[in-house]
Amino acid sequence: MNGVSGAKSLRRDLAAIVGAERVIAPVPARSPYNEDSTGPWRGLRGRADAVVSPRDVEQVAEVMRLCWERGVPLTPRGGGSGVSGGACPIEGGVVCSMSGLSEVVELRPELWRMHVGAGLTTAHVHRLARESGLLFPPDPGASEQSQIGGNVATDAGGPHAFKYGSTGSWVTGLTAVVPPGEIVNVGGASRKDVAGYDVKRLLIGSEGTLGVIASVQLRLIPAPPRRRGLVAFAQSREIGCEAILAALGSGTLPAALDFLEGAALSEIAAAYPGSVPEQARFALIGEIDGGDDQVETDVQGLIDALSPYAIVLHAHGDPREMWRWREGASGAVAAVRGGKVSEDVVVPVERLGELLAEFEAIAAAEGLRSCSWGHGGDGNAHATVLVNPSAHAEMEASERVTERLFRLVSELGGSVSGEHGIGWVKRDALALQWDEAALDLHRRVKAAFDPEGLLNPGKKAT
Repeated sequence: MNGVSGAKSLRRDLAAIVGAERVIAPVPARSPYNEDSTGPWRGLRGRADAVVSPRDVEQVAEVMRLCWERGVPLTPRGGGSGVSGGACPIEGGVVCSMSGLSEVVELRPELWRMHVGAGLTTAHVHRLARESGLLFPPDPGASEQSQIGGNVATDAGGPHAFKYGSTGSWVTGLTAVVPPGEIVNVGGASRKDVAGYDVKRLLIGSEGTLGVIASVQLRLIPAPPRRRGLVAFAQSREIGCEAILAALGSGTLPAALDFLEGAALSEIAAAYPGSVPEQARFALIGEIDGGDDQVETDVQGLIDALSPYAIVLHAHGDPREMWRWREGASGAVAAVRGGKVSEDVVVPVERLGELLAEFEAIAAAEGLRSCSWGHGGDGNAHATVLVNPSAHAEMEASERVTERLFRLVSELGGSVSGEHGIGWVKRDALALQWDEAALDLHRRVKAAFDPEGLLNPGKKAT
């Protein structure tokens, strides 16, 4: 930004597009628009020069054109619930808040689909589907805060991705604004489309580095009439991971197969709606959904598969209480020392036990306590170290743990991100996972969409 006059000119021109009441400039240093959920634990904070809240896709396009004419970075922002720094304006410029694009463009329950603005919260999408007797299965965390556009931009997952896939699997079409300010529509209401390169899939998971997602068309399914939950407690991590493989080999397909181990289990054990065995060190959380007869058959199949490995199994007729308990893990772990550094990584499921054991050893070598939880059926772990955020030495140690974790994941044939994206925090980690030819293709895709490098700069980088 070229001084005070440049800042005033930018604010004036943005206000001419969206209205003065929808522009924040200058942006206070402590503004939430300068960070996402990464910030509290890792001190990651951007420095936006202006925040703008468009009301429709045409205004998004005008804002982008203005930024490109001036060479100003543009960072798209959903609900700010991300944990990889993807929404932090690290290089300044304009933050484009998508919360104003929250309209329900179309809801067609009889055709199992909806078309909604990117700023609609995930919880609202779920409610619309549920009230129509339908289901939108992706269920990443912070659903009341996260927005569907952000979930598409990160291809967010959640527990039920095990059976149903991540957010991108449910997107049939989207409208986006791409540099230097063009509106593009890819995909649509059709259930099949192989007419061209899959530009829709390029935008899904691109974390706002290729375009700004303005609206999405989603497919839905009839809501399963019944759901049941099951929690199996094992006396060790090794036995718990063997139980996951046994569940997969049983032929039963749970809707979700999550796990908790170490402090992630011990810190919330008292809140469990039942009794956690004293010797339990690992909990496997399963959910079965479907018709009445199928649910009963599958629950019994899962019980048969897990019983040889479990100290005790608890069935839950209503799995919601089980999930409420599970969702308390992150906050409880963070409260132990005042903070946590948690990384979303994934390995082939048969190597999950190796990952968890090696990660614990890596953290212990740095003098840090660790634990993990996540989506066991996918081999997806939220590997976490407990830290005091004000202790500089601990935070430095956590960064060393993270670097070694990413190398370990690569050696195990996994991925440095299963569902949270690369963002800023992992901007160099992709080079551990991909070879140089693949990295070069990655860079060339970015250059084809954004040759000036102004769209969410520094994110998803290699």
